[in-house]
Amino acid sequence: MKQFILVCILAIAFTSCKKESDTQTLYLAHTLPQGHPVHKGILEFKKALNEKSGGKMNVKVFPDGQLGSEREVLELLQIGSVAITKVSAATLSNFVPEYHVLGIPYLFRDKQHQFDVLEGDVGKSILEKGSKFWLRGLGYYDAGSRSFYTSNKAIRTPEDLKGLKIRVMNNQMAINMVNALGGSATPMAYGELYTAIQQGVVDGAENNPPSFVSSNHYEVSKYYTLDQHSSVPDVLLIGTKYWDKLTEEEKQWVQEAMDESVQAQKKFWNESVEESMTIAKKAGVEVIIPEKSLFQEQSKSVLEAFMKEHPEMNDLISKIKNQ
Repeated sequence: MKQFILVCILAIAFTSCKKESDTQTLYLAHTLPQGHPVHKGILEFKKALNEKSGGKMNVKVFPDGQLGSEREVLELLQIGSVAITKVSAATLSNFVPEYHVLGIPYLFRDKQHQFDVLEGDVGKSILEKGSKFWLRGLGYYDAGSRSFYTSNKAIRTPEDLKGLKIRVMNNQMAINMVNALGGSATPMAYGELYTAIQQGVVDGAENNPPSFVSSNHYEVSKYYTLDQHSSVPDVLLIGTKYWDKLTEEEKQWVQEAMDESVQAQKKFWNESVEESMTIAKKAGVEVIIPEKSLFQEQSKSVLEAFMKEHPEMNDLISKIKNQ
């Protein structure tokens, strides 16, 4: 009922906007806080689109989950009540199987390799595959690399993970990875994690530095091991119900604005990582730089199992590794 009312309100807003002005307003909703580097990237998208269209296209941003959770906003996108949203590629893997590949441990050799893949033909082909589900990808935002953090035991090698309960997203790739490394993967809602670490329900979790700090998990986790096991990007999506109504010129404006915002967001992300690491270290967190090859070797079974279970993805994985 709540969502039905919201849809009605949005529909009225869109209709009245078109009657009163020649400006086309696209509603963009996401769940991140306003200080997040991805939100800053979205503001760059808004600015660039307004400039490129000469004020004919405007973006109204609803951050902080104002219009609902990721799943709720995706549903609003599919029915055309919201134009654009941002979700993790891990979330999109529930719709588009190819997004699963981006969560494979140590898939990318380094940051440059990741950007080359995502911004090249391979990345663009994955973005377009969501159209059959009314979710067309516009581009990828940097969401950093995920690493382990724990409360009472430092992780220096995969051996140190044995016997530890590590919170992961409810995503099979993440679960398989932690289990392969010797830990005990424990899916849990992100909002429950602080208390779970504090009370010893789990021994730790894994995430990127800005999330580690913005969630205040650094207060209850005094060891942060930068093993950088996965680099799952965020994706900005536009509903096909909106996209298909745009003229070719409008589509070009939207895509060019997105491409510019992607480059700006990389800088915001790097600044946020540096700031977050400074905060964590000042709070007494021990930052550990491990031998990543040990974790990479131990997690190879995840890739092997995935390729065996999904042979149709082998060509895509090969293209990424060989780029």
